[in-house]
Amino acid sequence: MEGDVTRILKSVGAKAGLPSEDLLPLVYDELRSLAAARMKGEAEGQTMQATALVHEAWLRVSGKGGRTWNDRSHFFRVAALEMRRILVENARRKSCIKHGGDLQRIDIEGIELAETQPDDRIVLIDEMLRILEKEDPDSVRIITLKFFGGLTNREVAEMEGVTERTIERQWAFARTRLYEMLRDPS
Repeated sequence: MEGDVTRILKSVGAKAGLPSEDLLPLVYDELRSLAAARMKGEAEGQTMQATALVHEAWLRVSGKGGRTWNDRSHFFRVAALEMRRILVENARRKSCIKHGGDLQRIDIEGIELAETQPDDRIVLIDEMLRILEKEDPDSVRIITLKFFGGLTNREVAEMEGVTERTIERQWAFARTRLYEMLRDPS
């Protein structure tokens, strides 16, 4: 099946868009399990379900005509990034409603990440990732794949073409750096 996905993705370059009737059945279960793993950590009463997250991510990924894919890993990295964007947008929209429509900057000095609401946590992490991306895009990619994409170290290692131990080290560094940024945003 992995060869079929890569073959279809590589053939996209010659077409105007993704051949959804061929590709979606091959990637749907994997996208669904990634979304379910990500949504498992969300608060009860979460309005977005894993299926909706997959469908929205699929629409975004397949709706960008002219996009070419290097391989299966490239496709799933982009899908994880789109899931991150969807979750952040959803969290921001809910935060906006919750705060009467006025977005307020949160002073994170002294706030433990575990004490924040799940939606606020997603927005806060996204803000820190935007800052971190300028200095260390590799860490941001690992965090996006693990936190927003719900991938395991082994899955990320396969996508990145490195050993699982390398990803464990990169994840430890990225997680520590993100934590430091959350503790001291200056």
